[in-house]
Amino acid sequence: MHYKFYKVIAVVFCVLLCSGCGAYFNQPVVVENARMGEDSKVTKTLKDFPKPVEPVVVGVYKFRDQTGQYKPTEAGSTFSTAVTQGATTILIKALEDSKWFVPIERENLSNLLNERNIIRSTRKEYRKNNTSNEPQLPPLLYAGIILEGGIVSYDTNTITGGLGARYFGIGASTQYRQDRITVYLRAVSTSSGKILKTVYVSKTILSQALDASFFRYVTFRRLLEAETGFTKNEPTQMAVSEAIEKAVESLIIEGIEDKLWTPNTDSQTTSQIIEAYNAEKYEAQNTALYERYFKERRGKTSMFLKGGIALINGDYNNPDVTYAATAGVRHYLNPYLNVNAAIHKFELSNQNAFSEGFNAFDLNAEVTLLPFEKLSPFFYGGMGNVNTDDFGSTFFKFQYGGGIEYLISNTIGVSLNATHHLVLGDQLDAIAQGKRDDQYLNFSFGVNWYFGNPIKMHKKARKKKKQEDQSLKTLRERNRNVRKERKKEQL
Repeated sequence: MHYKFYKVIAVVFCVLLCSGCGAYFNQPVVVENARMGEDSKVTKTLKDFPKPVEPVVVGVYKFRDQTGQYKPTEAGSTFSTAVTQGATTILIKALEDSKWFVPIERENLSNLLNERNIIRSTRKEYRKNNTSNEPQLPPLLYAGIILEGGIVSYDTNTITGGLGARYFGIGASTQYRQDRITVYLRAVSTSSGKILKTVYVSKTILSQALDASFFRYVTFRRLLEAETGFTKNEPTQMAVSEAIEKAVESLIIEGIEDKLWTPNTDSQTTSQIIEAYNAEKYEAQNTALYERYFKERRGKTSMFLKGGIALINGDYNNPDVTYAATAGVRHYLNPYLNVNAAIHKFELSNQNAFSEGFNAFDLNAEVTLLPFEKLSPFFYGGMGNVNTDDFGSTFFKFQYGGGIEYLISNTIGVSLNATHHLVLGDQLDAIAQGKRDDQYLNFSFGVNWYFGNPIKMHKKARKKKKQEDQSLKTLRERNRNVRKERKKEQL
């Protein structure tokens, strides 16, 4: 009984460890004091940004929440808005942190003008009883640029999902939800009204829930029940702040690129900043809604090695799991379709009945479903032959299969795949029995090496590249013929 009790305690302890991690062991059990607000990664980038030659005076009248959405609840919605109404204050703080702009008060301009009128009237009354010459109230700063825009969308539940399992009263589950906020920011010239630059930034907001439970009779009439869990919601205000700060960073760099303002750095540093931003922008433009980054990845030619297991499905019972090894090459005709050839060395065996080593050659056509992503499923099919190690027997066959590949880098990928081989004959296991031909299966893990430049993503770019290659080939052929003619004339 003591052993069972300790076993149960150990299980519960493991559930606690696995369910909470850092968030679980930092639960708020005491009252916390007020502290300074958190900085995002973009805040640090803005503060470390190179200084401008001269800061730009800007006015921000209103950076509004244009979504019109209210906070969703289980019962519908409330009168609480889904996003903060203080986006103007967040934008002004971001402008101050960047040191590139001098923001002036425009959101509550009437309050400022009213206070200045009070100052003037007070001084006027004071002058009646005082003959001293008092200086005039200094004029207000005026802005060369007005920053406009706002929070244009707040999309809830763009992705939802979860995972869970339960066995004999012990279980755990996790759920997640992702929202998305989008911010637009534009700079407008006050002298001409021209829109100088417009940028937009989106930011996801993640919510997670994790729980674990234990419900089981440990002994007769002794029930042990335990549960734990936590929920984490990314603060909407932090997401809005990071999106606005990123918009300010984008506005600064794109303004530098368009020569709207100038940094106080050398040209090499400026070029590096612009190149890094353009690389990030290119990646963002090729990233779909659900963080699917499309990029020209796989080269035209690749080599692959695979190792795994083979399993015969023939006339004998009790097949054994045996080894299989593969080496081959692959050539892409376009990003989705390639042809590949491979040689195989494997063994097929049935317990106490049959065992033989084989060699095989395959020629396949293969389809890569997601060629511009890191993780992609693929399917293939083709024909080939299989023969015994002594080449005493040869069989033709068809094969088909599929798998999934993950690119560690643009030149190296790893894959898992399964292949079904249909032999055109019933003598693979040296016995003919029944109406069905022999078959065998391969399950393998492989490594792929890619060579050459990646295939162009867009069809027009691929067509243009093909025309350039054809023109280069024609030119080389023409030069070769000219050299032959000259050699003939010299002879």
